Amino acid sequence: MKIFVLNCGSSSVKYKLYAMENEEVLAEGRVERIGQENAVITHQSTGKEKVSKTMPILEHTVAIRESLNLLIHPEHGILASVDEIDAVGHRVVHGGESFSDSVLINERTKEILDSLAELAPLHNPANVTGIRAAEKIMPQTPQVAVFDTAFHSTIPPHGYLYAIPYKVYQRHKVRRYGFHGTSHKYVSQRTAELMGRNIEELKIVSCHLGNGGSIAAVCNGKSIDTSMGFTPLEGLMMGTRSGDIDPGAIFYIMKKENLTLHEIDSMLNKHSGLYGIAGVSDMRDIEKGIAEGDKLCTIAFDIYEYRIRKYIGAYVAAMDGVDAIVFTAGIGENTPSLRTALCSNLSYLGIEIDPELNKLRGQDLEISTPQSKVKVFIVPTDEELVIARDTAAIV
Repeated sequence: MKIFVLNCGSSSVKYKLYAMENEEVLAEGRVERIGQENAVITHQSTGKEKVSKTMPILEHTVAIRESLNLLIHPEHGILASVDEIDAVGHRVVHGGESFSDSVLINERTKEILDSLAELAPLHNPANVTGIRAAEKIMPQTPQVAVFDTAFHSTIPPHGYLYAIPYKVYQRHKVRRYGFHGTSHKYVSQRTAELMGRNIEELKIVSCHLGNGGSIAAVCNGKSIDTSMGFTPLEGLMMGTRSGDIDPGAIFYIMKKENLTLHEIDSMLNKHSGLYGIAGVSDMRDIEKGIAEGDKLCTIAFDIYEYRIRKYIGAYVAAMDGVDAIVFTAGIGENTPSLRTALCSNLSYLGIEIDPELNKLRGQDLEISTPQSKVKVFIVPTDEELVIARDTAAIV
């Protein structure tokens, strides 16, 4: 079975083609700057050279069609015909309370997704645009929606409800939803495999640390809490997002700075986090600044590490214990100094990591010592594979 995985943004499309018999990636690529005359499409089929070209791509249907053309290109492609694709799996950011698992897409599905647009205005409309575009090009091919929020649908009411009037939740569905669900699902399952244990017997803290970051408490294979909330703004300090902040401080800042709702939203989402403290949002630049004696970079790193550590501690308490902690995504996988700081400051859990193993990257790896009471892993995330697996299972 061949599964085509699509991740459609407002001006971009990322894709991978899988052969599910051995879960092999046959091809992958991306289209950027959709809507412009100088859009860029890059593509690489397994065993062949990467190809890149610039061309006018004004909307998603053209972007997906050009991607499929490259898949069947005699020189750059890997398929004889688009008909070889058995199904298309779509990443959809928000499923609200309507979708607790991946689903086969029909007209009713799209109607519900349209109604959820206001919960994720930057992502869901683009995801639905990708679905409609793929259906237009491949009308006979099954389409499946896989939701970032679905893995967290197992969080109990005491974990997802905010302490606001219950009628507000009932009317407007204001609650914790959580995100990065496909990543937390993949890395927690992979961690169980690496441990040779049944995930239903394990308590795992999953740390997805990229430009956006979230932590999940995965107890017996189910998410019981996660740091992102109604939006991806809640929780950890991130590249440009503030994470947790006293709501009263927001009102105070708006009054003192005479900010509109749009301006405070922009400040908290795009001008805060690492960037707000240190003026840079990339952890590599933060580490470079620390090496050069930049005090603000040092402060930013300390805040970042401290907040992650607090959430890990909270989730150990929430699960009444922990068997493993796993790090994934760009910062989680590639920043040994952060993992060292975190694990050193969690010594009360009996954690010990191997300094040499901690320097490695790019592979599934246990970095804890045999004496460590809690296992610590690095697992490169593979959200596309989760989408492909769910799509294949449903189809």
